[in-house]
Amino acid sequence: MINRLTSEERATQLAELHGWQAVAGRDAIQRSFRFADFNEAFGFMTRVAIKAEQMNHHPEWFNVYNRVEITLSTHDANGLTSRDIALARFIDAIAPGPLSV
Repeated sequence: MINRLTSEERATQLAELHGWQAVAGRDAIQRSFRFADFNEAFGFMTRVAIKAEQMNHHPEWFNVYNRVEITLSTHDANGLTSRDIALARFIDAIAPGPLSV
């Protein structure tokens, strides 16, 4: 079983991620993205889904047209783990530039 990050690990790791915020009332992180259109948003989600499936670690997300909101937390650990950080780093690497919010 994977262990939750300590407070110190969480603070250090979150500081290294671009645009990710702690979720109030939960041991989770969240980031919102904006794309040129639905096709671009869906393509992004597909790339994240393929990586998440490879990691056996699946995000919570919400999509409307060109917006995607992603929340990461490891349900088995009931909180933030190194899996979430790894997936967030992958997401950051493929995220669009200027339209990301």
